Amino acid sequence: MNNKTKGFIYGAIAAASYGMNPLFALPLYGAGMSVDTVLFYRYLLAAIVLGILIKVQGESFALQKKNILPLFIMGLLFSFSSLLLFMSYNYMDAGIASTILFVYPVMVAIIMGAFFKEKISAITIFSILLVLSGITLLYQGDGNKPLSTIGIILVLLSSLSYAIYIVGVNRSSLKNLPTTKLTFYAILFGLSIYIIRLHFCTELQMIPSGWLWADVIALAILPTAISLVCTALAIHYIGSTPTAILGALEPVTALFFGVLLFHEQLTPRLMTGVLMIITAVTLIILGKTLIKKMSMLLQINKK
Repeated sequence: MNNKTKGFIYGAIAAASYGMNPLFALPLYGAGMSVDTVLFYRYLLAAIVLGILIKVQGESFALQKKNILPLFIMGLLFSFSSLLLFMSYNYMDAGIASTILFVYPVMVAIIMGAFFKEKISAITIFSILLVLSGITLLYQGDGNKPLSTIGIILVLLSSLSYAIYIVGVNRSSLKNLPTTKLTFYAILFGLSIYIIRLHFCTELQMIPSGWLWADVIALAILPTAISLVCTALAIHYIGSTPTAILGALEPVTALFFGVLLFHEQLTPRLMTGVLMIITAVTLIILGKTLIKKMSMLLQINKK
C-alpha cells in the first residue's frame, strides 16, 4: 500500500470517527445523563488516552511559559465548541447539527478576511451564499415545522468557537506544538468548564451500566483520540487540503447513524440543504487551488 492510499484511508477514518459523536452521546442522553456529565467523562478519558499516547511517543509534557495562557484560552474555545454542539442535540436532529457544524471552514475564511486582511475571493463569497442558502433550507425543516432556532444558534456558535480555535492556534506560537500535545492540553484545560458547571463535580452523575460505560469510553476514543491521530497521519501522507475535503464524511456519518439508528428524518429538502453546505465547504477548501489553476490556464491561453 503506497503512502497516498494510506493518507486517504487515514483521512476517511478521521472524518468518519468524528462523525460518530451522536452515535455514542444520544444513548447517554436517553439514560438521563446531562450534557455536562457526558462531556466531563469524554474529556477526562480523552485526556488520559492522549496522555498515554504522548508517553508512548516519548514526547515531553513540558510547556514554555509563553504557551500556557494561549493554551488555556484555546482549551476553553475547544471545550465551548463541544458544549454548544452537544447542547444542540437536545433541540434538533444530531445529523443536521453535525452538518451545520461543518461550516467552520467558511467561518475561518471570513475571520481571516475580516481580521487578517486575507483576500476574500469570488469563490469564498459564492460559498458563503451557498452555505446561507443551505442553512435556510435546513431551517425550513420538514413540512410546516421549522428546525429549532435555539438549536441552530447553538450549533452555529459551536462552529464559530471551533473556527476561532483554529485561527488562534495557527496564528500563535501554538502552531509549533505537536498535534497530540496541543490537543491534550486543550482538552485538559477545557475540562475545567465541566468541573465548574457541575459545581466542582458535586452534580456529576454516575454512569448507570456497563453498556453506557462502553459508550463513554468509545466517545473518548473514537471521535477524539483516533480522529486526532488519523488526521495527523492523513496530513502527513496527503497534505491538509485532501484531508480537509475528506472531512465531508463527518456530517455524512452523523446523518447515516441518525437516520439508521435514531430514526431521524431526511427529506429531499433537508438533503438539498446538506449537499449545498458540503459543496460550499469543499469549494472554500479548494478555493486557492482552483484560483491558481485558473490563473495558469489564462496565462497559457494568452501565450
